[in-house]
Amino acid sequence: MPNSVPEQVGYPRRQRQLQTAILKLGLPETAPVQWKLLDRALTHPSISSTDNYEQLEFIGDAVVRIAASELLMELYPQASVGEFSAIRKILVSDRTLAQLADLYNVEQYLLMDRGTASDKLGRASRLADAFEAILGALYLSTHTLELVRPWLDPHFTRLSTEIRKDPARQDYKSALQEWTQAVHKVLPEYKVVAVKPHGHSDQPFTAQVWVQGEPYGVGKGRSRKAAEQEAAKDALFKIHQYRP
Repeated sequence: MPNSVPEQVGYPRRQRQLQTAILKLGLPETAPVQWKLLDRALTHPSISSTDNYEQLEFIGDAVVRIAASELLMELYPQASVGEFSAIRKILVSDRTLAQLADLYNVEQYLLMDRGTASDKLGRASRLADAFEAILGALYLSTHTLELVRPWLDPHFTRLSTEIRKDPARQDYKSALQEWTQAVHKVLPEYKVVAVKPHGHSDQPFTAQVWVQGEPYGVGKGRSRKAAEQEAAKDALFKIHQYRP
């Protein structure tokens, strides 16, 4: 049976960390959490090659999809499966999960070596993985969503409302592609037109998006993909403004 206090997961300090993490989620102290699972969910592979969050992340990937799917069906029973899929894609994305992980200060409880902690480029992916692992640990504690949905639903409800108001939110490339295929029967083309030397800019990549040989938008970003997203966003803004 799950313990009501985090026992036998290491040192007292770690026990207090796990309890605090659960309280931050809004779950009660008596929540039937399997603390050893939660400890693993917050252990990076750089600390242990076997006792880490990877397997729980695998479970959590499915858990977050189920939680999002159930909520969307409850909120929008008349919506199409296509709309469900589009909204869920954003809800379960690494970017969204990393933002939620930041909201709950997951990094504060994540055990990792100094080299990993200093890897800023991998931070978002690392936080998203740990967040999914937490969901996996909570699900396996009861084999239900009772420890997941009470605190995750409000975030997904808010985000899904925002997404429905702006379907292109965070995925402008897909939205632009849908428009170009519907209107011109072609795909947009992306070109990286400038790359600044490392360390000279926090947005070194500049990309343009072209449609039928005509430049539609330009954007800058920390990576090629980020710059292309910004270019697509710029194109959509101009389309809505000048090409109703």
